[in-house]
Amino acid sequence: MRVLLVEDEMTLADSVSRGLEAEGMTVDHVADGLDGLWRAREAVYDAIVLDIMLPGMNGYEVCRTLRREEVWTPILMLTAKDGEYDEADAFDLGADDYLRKPFSHVVLVARLRSLARRSRPTPTANLTVDDLVVDPAGMTCTRRGTRIDLTPREFSVLTALLRRAPDVVAKQDLLDAVWGIDFEGDPNIVEVYVGYLRRKIDRPFGTETVRTVRGVGYQIAGRS
Repeated sequence: MRVLLVEDEMTLADSVSRGLEAEGMTVDHVADGLDGLWRAREAVYDAIVLDIMLPGMNGYEVCRTLRREEVWTPILMLTAKDGEYDEADAFDLGADDYLRKPFSHVVLVARLRSLARRSRPTPTANLTVDDLVVDPAGMTCTRRGTRIDLTPREFSVLTALLRRAPDVVAKQDLLDAVWGIDFEGDPNIVEVYVGYLRRKIDRPFGTETVRTVRGVGYQIAGRS
């Protein structure tokens, strides 16, 4: 389970991150509302833990903007006991759940798992280009009816590109979306995995779905 934590109180953020990671979850943490909005737009998460009082953009505006843009990742908002707004406002803006500070770690984990279970992709959630069909929920990929076996990382790279198609995706954006914003390895790993994808989804079928835009990044493009 992959969680985006948007919280500027560093002691709390560190505690929550360590606790969720101990439960087997992957946590991306940002401390600014604008950064949180960008991450929620660019990467795929099972849930977002969103504080209200944030620098850059408050949690209510982040939530409102995501829902207006039809980003439906489940959002659990963190509310202060003496905050200006109560939980009703959070729900009105499109949040799926809330917790009042201070909160129990056990309850937070249970709420996040519940949100993930309740979030079900619709049948129209398949990502397609020409005869390539990707099912993000079932983690399957087919071309011309032939199943293509992808590793989890290859699948993540492909879905990240498909969700932005036909836009060009910068290498750094792919790195952040798939490997996480804290990745400290060789950024050329992106090129390696794009090569893996081409050998599996393009070359056996005589196609060129994954294209390199020199000096910019990568693009999913259908036949013209």
